[in-house]
Amino acid sequence: MELVNIWFILIAILWTGYFILEGFDFGVGVLLPVLGRDDTRRRVMINTIGPVWDGNEVWVIVAGGATFAAFPEWYATLFSGFYLPLLLILLALIVRGVAFEYRGKRPEASWKRRWDACIIVGSLVPAFLWGVAFANITKGVPIDAAGEYTGGLFNLLNPYAILGGLTTLALFTLHGAVFIGLKTAGDIRDAARGFALKFGVIATVLAAGFLVWTGLLHKSGWSIAISAIAAVALIGGLLATRIGRDGWAFTGTAAAIGLAVIALFVALFPDVMPSSTNPAYSLTVHNAASTPYTLKIMTIVAAVFTPLVLLYQGWTYWVFRKRITTAQIPKG
Repeated sequence: MELVNIWFILIAILWTGYFILEGFDFGVGVLLPVLGRDDTRRRVMINTIGPVWDGNEVWVIVAGGATFAAFPEWYATLFSGFYLPLLLILLALIVRGVAFEYRGKRPEASWKRRWDACIIVGSLVPAFLWGVAFANITKGVPIDAAGEYTGGLFNLLNPYAILGGLTTLALFTLHGAVFIGLKTAGDIRDAARGFALKFGVIATVLAAGFLVWTGLLHKSGWSIAISAIAAVALIGGLLATRIGRDGWAFTGTAAAIGLAVIALFVALFPDVMPSSTNPAYSLTVHNAASTPYTLKIMTIVAAVFTPLVLLYQGWTYWVFRKRITTAQIPKG
């Protein structure tokens, strides 16, 4: 297999891992005002992701860096054309990270409410805008013969992209609710499971509509098949939630998100950024790639360090695997 194809697959894996792991982080943040009726419950919710949220963000940093090194033309067009949405995502992630660190620095309720609002907005904005961005990448955007994005902001806010944003927001919110059910006990777990069962219907309808639309756009048999499996995984996750099997429920929502992302990349290949102006102007894995020597060096480095990173992150999840309850939160 050509190295350009291998790196396309690796970047797809990085984005898949990011959406699965950061997805439940975003979901927990979005659900803070829904399930966190008092400060103790909100602290429990934040503590479920406290040890892992910053490690989960590493996936997007590596995905961006790998895109820059392996497909510089794709990176240049993407980050110049999608500058404003990506800037908003970056600012939201910064605000959210600061909020996690500063929320507990003072005891006043007003202080905590302000930082809670930052966590909510810092989770909701990326959850929506990542879907908008990837929907546009999959659908295609105005690109000229020089590989430059020629559209504006409103080109990105088309119906398909907005549906993509609502889909990622809904799936991440559901994923977060299932994760809270997995990581907590008592009334918070019960509330999270109840919310997941009700909200799961909305998430399923949005995801089905978006993936069907994607299938109609690209008519990729493999993408359609993977989307169908994703739907089965999502329904299976909801059924597991209903019977109280939290681990299987989380596996189902994680698989649904991961398979949906894979379906988008399969529909996209061999393009990395289709041109809606003229298909001949599309960026592909070949005309957007770095030199073979660069890809070879990157492959060696990735083969050495990727297993170490995965082992470390897996160890982190294992250490912090126990459930959290309100009884474990000190007063004040």
